[in-house]
Amino acid sequence: MDIASLIGLIGAVGMVIGSMILAGGVGPFIDAPSAAIVIGGTFFAVMYTAPMADFLGSFKAMAKVFKPSTFKNDEVIQKMMEFAAIARKDGMMALEGQETGDKFFQKGLQMLVDGVDEMKLTKQLKQDIKAMKDRHATSQGVIKGWVDIAPAMGMIGTLIGLVQMLGNMADPKAIGPAMAVALLTTLYGAFFANVIFGPIVTKLEGYSAAEVNYRELVIEGLRNIARGESARNIQDQMINVLPPKEQEKLLAA
Repeated sequence: MDIASLIGLIGAVGMVIGSMILAGGVGPFIDAPSAAIVIGGTFFAVMYTAPMADFLGSFKAMAKVFKPSTFKNDEVIQKMMEFAAIARKDGMMALEGQETGDKFFQKGLQMLVDGVDEMKLTKQLKQDIKAMKDRHATSQGVIKGWVDIAPAMGMIGTLIGLVQMLGNMADPKAIGPAMAVALLTTLYGAFFANVIFGPIVTKLEGYSAAEVNYRELVIEGLRNIARGESARNIQDQMINVLPPKEQEKLLAA
């Protein structure tokens, strides 16, 4: 569980609701027609921006904000050093059955065991990274649809409310509900775009970048093993990606 995501979401929503309560209560900020325009309208508008499989898959991607995959670069470097020592001593076949804890890493290691040369290994694993980035970009694109469309739906609701208000100026009782729709749809659109979905997209982009960096590090390590580099040389080439404190810890091990 990513604590920052959970606390951030609860805190942001809490601050908005808290300000409503301090302003006199949540009741005046609840309006069913406004919610229907923004939530329902955005839901269906986003749905037809992408194939159904991608639309439904975006909700699964959103869940990763709270439970992301973890990538420990220091552990990858340590494993690369261990595998390099084994390969130099006993040959590539000795790497058969070694556990990596990651499917991408395991695939690359098996390719070494199978005798795949460095160029082919690099090309295939780079293709895997590109495919992963494309999948992530597709999901993030759908979620960005919420960020783009929710404020637009809020504006549509505002225009609807203004039309209702201007068309019933003779009836004072109709002005209040019409103004509520006009203002609250804008509020709802801004809330969903900037408090809910905007941070989700930013977080997922960060996770995607971290995974790409991790996979690039795996490729670099496997290439060095394929070349027959020593464990020490591999450490020296890969350690620069780590923060200074982790570098010191790894060097002292």
